[in-house]
Amino acid sequence: MMPLKISPYLSEDKIKARVKEMAKQINEDYKGEELLAVCVLKGSFIFYSDLTRQLDGNILCEFLAVSSYSGMTSSGEVKISLDLAKPIEGKNILLIEDIVDTGLTMNFLKTLIEARKPKSIKTAVLLHKPEAAKIKTELDYVGFTIANDFVVGYGLDYQGYYRNLPYIGQIQSLN
Repeated sequence: MMPLKISPYLSEDKIKARVKEMAKQINEDYKGEELLAVCVLKGSFIFYSDLTRQLDGNILCEFLAVSSYSGMTSSGEVKISLDLAKPIEGKNILLIEDIVDTGLTMNFLKTLIEARKPKSIKTAVLLHKPEAAKIKTELDYVGFTIANDFVVGYGLDYQGYYRNLPYIGQIQSLN
């Protein structure tokens, strides 16, 4: 693949500071409670790792993989490629996602998890793009609200590349 021109969008330091703030709020909200943190793969794995390492108390970790993108556009169809390994009934669920744009994936995931009768379900999302929303989505913890730009890094990719960037960058050109 030919390298893309990427300009900085959110710095590594700004992301770290915001993740720390989010963890502080989650710790306050779940003080004394057990929490099952669900990582939505693949894009949220770095955010998930950084966030969960700052959570206090009894934290269980689970993974769920879904996809709805082809290149830079959403297909509108959510597909599960890895389901949760254990039952979640009666548990406090924190669904951790990298980005919410159309809202289709998050609403799909919330419906899927709610059907499994958890005690509670909340969402932690690094990036929210309200301009791209196709359906209304309630989010509990949001790192950053951004414009409808295509971004990569910190787990987010373009055709599998750029997940390893320690910051979030905006693709400037595909030429």
